[in-house]
Amino acid sequence: MGRFNLDPLLICALAALAATQFAWCRASGCRIRAPLTGWLIVAGCLLSPLCALSVALFSARIAQHMILLLVAAPLIASGLPQPRRGSKGLWPATTAFLLALWFWHMPGPYDATLHSTPLYWAMHGSLFGSGVWLWRELIGHDARDTASVLAAGLVTSVQMGLLGALLTLGSHAWFSVHYLTTQAWGLTPLEDQQLGGVLMWVPGCFLLLWASLRSFRRAWQAMEGRVAA
Repeated sequence: MGRFNLDPLLICALAALAATQFAWCRASGCRIRAPLTGWLIVAGCLLSPLCALSVALFSARIAQHMILLLVAAPLIASGLPQPRRGSKGLWPATTAFLLALWFWHMPGPYDATLHSTPLYWAMHGSLFGSGVWLWRELIGHDARDTASVLAAGLVTSVQMGLLGALLTLGSHAWFSVHYLTTQAWGLTPLEDQQLGGVLMWVPGCFLLLWASLRSFRRAWQAMEGRVAA
């Protein structure tokens, strides 16, 4: 519980990103509370003992990723400029997120992140950056783009669920870096991996389902407005 990450470069980088978005929100009249809450959650994930625990347990790494991608990312994305109708960013964002998700949770790239600081931050940067981009497209879209957004949300949910299921139902542990790090926490490497798989499988599906229902509600309200007019 005492293993806080107090890297001054990381703290300065997070403060600079939050301050930049805060300044933009104030200048453009966007809401500020949600994005700042998102940045506080990011700081909690990267500076708290959860960061140190994610080196020992795969399940802690997945918990960290899910908090960043499913809680902090949509909050931050809500304070970004909304995409215009017919935005061409939806499918590139979906593709970038899925490539980052699958790549960094494969055995070779995952193990490499624990032996290389640049790769470790490349993992966080690409996963979180693509996650914020995707959420911006999913929650800020024009009501007339609902069909495309629902399709992208479904693809993302299915892919996250599939990866989570493979991790959960696997018959052997994938990640050699955790072969000797889980016993101290009362878990075998396979149990640790399966717990991480469940943490990816279930929350990801539910939160993306919420985003889909939100998009459908927006489209329905737009239709009712046109009928009333």
